Amino acid sequence: MYTQLLTATGVLALLTLVPGPDMAIVTKRAVSRGRADGLRTVGGIALGLLLWGALTVAGLAALLAASAEVYLVVKLAGAGYLCFLGVQSLRQAGGGPAVLPVPDEAPGGGRTGGGRGGSAWRTGLISNALNPKIAVFYTGLLPTLAPAGLRPAAGMAVLVGVHVLLTLLWLGTYVYVLSRARHFFARPRVRRTLDRVTGAVLIAFGVRVATAAS
Repeated sequence: MYTQLLTATGVLALLTLVPGPDMAIVTKRAVSRGRADGLRTVGGIALGLLLWGALTVAGLAALLAASAEVYLVVKLAGAGYLCFLGVQSLRQAGGGPAVLPVPDEAPGGGRTGGGRGGSAWRTGLISNALNPKIAVFYTGLLPTLAPAGLRPAAGMAVLVGVHVLLTLLWLGTYVYVLSRARHFFARPRVRRTLDRVTGAVLIAFGVRVATAAS
């Protein structure tokens, strides 16, 4: 069982490291808002994975993956949300109000940013909650990786937990790396270029999600 779990962890680690919409969204939030906001976005992404994991264990994700109509609705909603984030980024690069990185901690020890924290959590959560590919991934691939020594529901729950942990470690480390280069990203020319690239990437992912076969 432990050998199977180790193999499954390796597969999940490789899939977690592949760049995708989550990394683009985290890059945008961490660079424009700061490390704390980036980490909150990562937390929202993890919540989205837990949501799909719970639906998978309950059997609801399989119903979504099997229903072409429901899958299409969720897919188009997710694609639209990615394109919306991409357009926002392009507008900011094109002369919209600049949002400069802020300190992660206020002088008195409290976090700065007030209501931005909720926005970061929502951005990460919605980006994954509207991603039906996760439902297909969890219902199609995870059962083949589940350790044979556990009941199917328990095995799936363990693998979802491993996936969430790997995502938190990988994207959390990525946010800290970005925060170390904050002064570089704060340069106006660099910020505009990054906004354009991130916007284009998010729109490309949105189009890809919308046009991908079910």
